[in-house]
Amino acid sequence: MKKLLTLLATAAFAVNSYAGDFADISVPDLKKAISEKKVTIIDVNGSDAFKKAHIPTAIDFDAKKADLAKSLPADKDALVVAYCGGPSCGAYQAAAKAAKDLGYKNVKHLSAGISGWQAAGEKTEAAK
Repeated sequence: MKKLLTLLATAAFAVNSYAGDFADISVPDLKKAISEKKVTIIDVNGSDAFKKAHIPTAIDFDAKKADLAKSLPADKDALVVAYCGGPSCGAYQAAAKAAKDLGYKNVKHLSAGISGWQAAGEKTEAAK
C-alpha cells in the first residue's frame, strides 16, 4: 500500500509539473483575444471533430502538425492557445509543446476545452 501511495504521489507531481508549463486562459479572455485578432488557436480534437465544430479561427492540429510553423505567426511573443475536449483532456499538450519547441513564448491552454466553450454559450464553426 505504501508503494502504491508513493507511486500515485509521484505521478500526480509529474502531471502537475508538466501541466504548469502552460498557463490557463479563460473563455472570456480567449473570446476577447479572438475579437482583437491577437491569438492563434490550435484545436487538438482530431480532424473529424474539427470539421464538425471548433472555436472560431482555430487551426486543425492534425492537419497542420507536420508543418505547424507555417500556421503560426512570425512574432514568437504572440499568443498561442491550444485546446482539446475539456478539463480532463491532456491532448492539448502535443500542440502546446510543439509551439513552445518552435520558440513561442506565450503559449497557453484553454483547460475548459471545446466542451467548456460550448457550455459558456459561445459559438463554434464547422470546417469549410
